[in-house]
Amino acid sequence: MGGLGTLGRTYRHLNRYREVAAVLAKHGLGDMLHALRLDYRLVGGPRGLAWRSPEDAAARPERLRLALQELGATFVKAGQYLSTRSDLLPPDYLRELAKLQDRVPPFPAQEARRAVEEDLGGPVSRRFARFDGRPLAAASIAQIHSASLLDGSEVVVKVLRPDVRRVVAVDLEIMAHLAALAEKHLDAWRARRPTRVVAEIARSLDREMDLSMEAAHIERFARQFQGDPTVRVPAVHRALSSSRVLTLERMEGIKPGDPAALERAGLDPRVAAERMAEHYLAMIFTHGFFHADPHPGNLLIQPGHVVVYLDFGMMGRLGRATREALAEVVFSIAERDEAGLGRALLALADRDEDPDPREFEADMAELMDQYAYRPLSEWRLGRMLQQLFQTTARHRVRVPADLLLMVKTLTELESLARSLDPGFDAVSACAPFVRRAHAERLAPGRLGERIASAGREALDLLAAAPGGLRELIQQARRGRLLIEFEHKGLEPALAELDQASNRLAYAVLLGSLVIGSALLMHARLPPYWRDAPILGLGGFLLSALMAFWLLLAILRHGRL
Repeated sequence: MGGLGTLGRTYRHLNRYREVAAVLAKHGLGDMLHALRLDYRLVGGPRGLAWRSPEDAAARPERLRLALQELGATFVKAGQYLSTRSDLLPPDYLRELAKLQDRVPPFPAQEARRAVEEDLGGPVSRRFARFDGRPLAAASIAQIHSASLLDGSEVVVKVLRPDVRRVVAVDLEIMAHLAALAEKHLDAWRARRPTRVVAEIARSLDREMDLSMEAAHIERFARQFQGDPTVRVPAVHRALSSSRVLTLERMEGIKPGDPAALERAGLDPRVAAERMAEHYLAMIFTHGFFHADPHPGNLLIQPGHVVVYLDFGMMGRLGRATREALAEVVFSIAERDEAGLGRALLALADRDEDPDPREFEADMAELMDQYAYRPLSEWRLGRMLQQLFQTTARHRVRVPADLLLMVKTLTELESLARSLDPGFDAVSACAPFVRRAHAERLAPGRLGERIASAGREALDLLAAAPGGLRELIQQARRGRLLIEFEHKGLEPALAELDQASNRLAYAVLLGSLVIGSALLMHARLPPYWRDAPILGLGGFLLSALMAFWLLLAILRHGRL
């Protein structure tokens, strides 16, 4: 790390970086800044940090949540994303970050009107018969206004916050640098690839800030449930929508978080729970495209137990191979097949190297004992999958982000369904989908597809092999064949060596300055101050300052 000069080159908004560091320190997270070597550069050393006493350590997850809440939209979204990453954080952090609320004061109605007029062309009155100034809801990315069309149809208009892209870009730049520092200085986080996590957060936010993407999500979701009368989504008014403005049909219904209201309307909460479970399991195991935020505020129940889905900003995707491997995981547990469970988990995950087979299988057997010998009604599907993926993370096997998002979605769905039906059994609801996916994977047609795909890959490899081999031989003949070796685990030693060489060069420079100042004093070159050469005195003064700075740097790192 360089210092403020390096940070100034890296970031155009150093004041915001200081603000982030100050908020973290304020909430007792100064040790995090110290570990990242930022405490002296951004906050002013230990005196600038709001250290917490050790007895407050149990509240650390809560303090992290409060810090992210205070830092605003981008950090709140990042915290919500991290609440899905059971492979990165312990359960107490996941629970706390899941409480982050994306609620902020609304922005002025005239700014919303201006965005609508700029994107749709012409005054609001030409497009809408009514456009309410007071928003129905306000979040960090956008806010929603009630309106009616010229033909009297009731709609809602979602408008992106002004300047939100610039604010998010600055905060993401800071997050990316913090992640890079974590990979450099924290051994525990190096294998977790925090820079990759920040890149995933950036992609998620980029999609959420493009309202035309949400419109596409709604239309795709509607197509995959086309013909199912128990599913409804709001119609998109494409002519009144853009990347900053989204106009949707206004939907009415009862929120599923209120079982008493459902019963007063003549609806059965148990049937509503069953319907939502069927829809979500079809999204995950059949379609591979799922609504990833089953919050009661994003769902409505209409007469006939029709489920209305709202807010398509957060969606998950699972490829066919992933869905088949996921079904194999659940099937292997039900069949008490430890080896099959291990193979299915590894098929789902990404890894730099294979885990130790004996240790991995032992962990699988231990997890199997927790579930395989219980009645299915006692299983908690979301919790079970979360534990499985936490186990793979201990073996440095990375699970794709969309799969972890799916686990969070299932966990929230189970919680909501149990609030409507305390006897809800997610595993029994899941069983038909798992059996179907397992059967399809072994069906002759599917096996034929896989054999054909493997054959095409083998033919491509054989066709490319002669050319690649010829290129290697030609490079060897020309003396241009380059073989690179990557040394793993040497980064700390290289960092120490780099630091030692810098200090040695600094000390040599300091010694040269002292000798040069002594020679100037001996030569007694003018000008003078109190009969002493000013150049020599200045050299000694500069030497003293440099020596003090070197000593301070050494003490700061805890050793001489």
